[in-house]
Amino acid sequence: MAYAFIPIIHIVAAVFAIVELGLTAYLASRYDRWWYGYGSDSSPSRVNFMIFNSVWSLLVLAYVGLVPLYMTSLFHRLAALALNAVTTIFWFAGSIALAVFVGGPYECGSDSLCGTAEAAVAFGFFLWALFCCLTVIDALDSLRSRGHNVTSPSKTNAYPGA
Repeated sequence: MAYAFIPIIHIVAAVFAIVELGLTAYLASRYDRWWYGYGSDSSPSRVNFMIFNSVWSLLVLAYVGLVPLYMTSLFHRLAALALNAVTTIFWFAGSIALAVFVGGPYECGSDSLCGTAEAAVAFGFFLWALFCCLTVIDALDSLRSRGHNVTSPSKTNAYPGA
């Protein structure tokens, strides 16, 4: 099935993943003991998981968006569906975990760390919604073309009385 808007969703998801990578990398770099009373000098695992999600999403988008165009022998439709589904689950889990960790909503004012954390949560849910759409469209396309020819049947010129 030819959907003209799929490449646009891929581009938007890639841009959002780069933005999310920057936001969560900033959170991880600015993290210290007093922030949210976490009690450790390392960044929390929720922030690290969101960094992983961003890098994972860029790799998945490269496979799903570029491999069918330039290396068609390496592309498999069910592998792309599985990667999209796993990425959707990752974004949902990571966004929920980060939202619970950040809490809120807060009146951040001029606190850039607070605003960055809330923006990271928002972009995480945007990316979850984008990958959810990609997964549903890919699943419908896979189910529609499963095991039979998807082209419309051609009219035969057989004699109706025979």
